[in-house]
Amino acid sequence: MTPVERLLDMLAARSARRGTFTLASGRQSSLYIDARLTTMSPDGLATIGPLGLEAIRMAGWTPDAVGGLTLGADPVSFAIAHASALAGTPVRAFTVRKEAKTHGTGKVIEGPFSSGDTVVIIEDVITTGGSALKAVAAVRAAGGVVLGVLAVVDREEGGSEAIAATGLRAVALATASQLLARM
Repeated sequence: MTPVERLLDMLAARSARRGTFTLASGRQSSLYIDARLTTMSPDGLATIGPLGLEAIRMAGWTPDAVGGLTLGADPVSFAIAHASALAGTPVRAFTVRKEAKTHGTGKVIEGPFSSGDTVVIIEDVITTGGSALKAVAAVRAAGGVVLGVLAVVDREEGGSEAIAATGLRAVALATASQLLARM
């Protein structure tokens, strides 16, 4: 079994559910994908880190760092950073808060991020693209250069196209149709 097949199996078995759901975007859907059930598991992290790093390389991106909106992007970013260290090509990970802290330094971006960094925005599941674009805006406001967006799953509901409309490419490790085919 290839790493992609392993990831698809994990996501289909653990993270995807059929039913009636209201998504974070407010949309109604018959498919719910809680990628965290996979991305926060030991075997999920071990699979996603190298796959994410390879997808970044295949896209032609050479980021200084990876990160996105907390909480969905966090385990994926950390897994990619760990895989990059093992591969001898370190990429730092950061987290984008949904709103600035009201204490301390008041940061929106936490972790080893610096103005001028080239970054790939990480997303667990892309639906409308709104969360990824919020992270893009925060990184750009902090002086970062966004290369593109990497998602674990693209729900294929227009989010990648919304990201593309801003001039950025979105790449996904899996799609909703691939998960549905395994359920």
